[in-house]
Amino acid sequence: MATNDSINILNSAYLAVEYIDSFLPDNPLQQPFKNAWNYMLDNYTKFQIATWGSLIVHEFSYFLLCVPGFIFQFIPYMQKYKIQQDKPETWEKQWKCFKTLLFNHFFIQLPLICGTYYFTEYFNIPYEWEEMPRWYVLVAQCFGCAVIEDAWHYFLHRLLHHKRIYKYIHKVHHEFVSPFGMQAEYAHPLETLILGTGFFIGIVVFCNHVILLWAWVICRLMETIDVHSGYDVPMNPLHLIPFYAGARFHDFHHMNFIGNYASTFTWWDRIFGTDSQFIAYKEKEKKQQLLVKKKA
Repeated sequence: MATNDSINILNSAYLAVEYIDSFLPDNPLQQPFKNAWNYMLDNYTKFQIATWGSLIVHEFSYFLLCVPGFIFQFIPYMQKYKIQQDKPETWEKQWKCFKTLLFNHFFIQLPLICGTYYFTEYFNIPYEWEEMPRWYVLVAQCFGCAVIEDAWHYFLHRLLHHKRIYKYIHKVHHEFVSPFGMQAEYAHPLETLILGTGFFIGIVVFCNHVILLWAWVICRLMETIDVHSGYDVPMNPLHLIPFYAGARFHDFHHMNFIGNYASTFTWWDRIFGTDSQFIAYKEKEKKQQLLVKKKA
């Protein structure tokens, strides 16, 4: 009975979104995107699209999303939004990070990406434009992937902090006490495999078109680069997402090493009380700010 009620609610929500979507103006980018997509299908094999297309989407998105945070370090005005202002970025750290990223991307992640084609073939995942899900379905699927990945990340990340394991794997990621965007995927190869598995679980559950692979890659990179940016910028649209952790939440994890283990949302840390030190830290900050205002 409960299952039928849930299905009815989901169907009603789907119909409501479809009704609202019918009143929205046509997307002017849809036709150019359709033409580009069909050109890709006509000129490249599915293996090329799944493998090299996925690699290009990942590399282009990753480094493009890192650009704002990289530029912020050269803008004095933006320094007031830097969370750990006493620990500025250095060229040495950024160069070390970049070299490790290239190794991880091409020697760890690329071999995994090469399996994308075989995944889509095994599960009969379509590539055709006509089979592509509507935008709101794609958004819902990406959110579902984020919820699944966040749960996986919380428990496996917390396990990697166990004193018997930490120094062998996760310590690499914590070399940077004050994180910056490009450091999001700076990790031990084993960590890349262990925590990266959470990314693929949602794909297995929800994927009904190859576009979800790329949309979820972009969404996941957007989130992880944001929380590692080291800057808490106001009017960040990601803060509109309910229970979104954000840069301050994860920055505290790098600074404190204990607590705030989730990747995207705050609910697991709240349920298990692993955000208690972060809450106490925020309360202490508020008191200090009040004292400063009183003195002023």
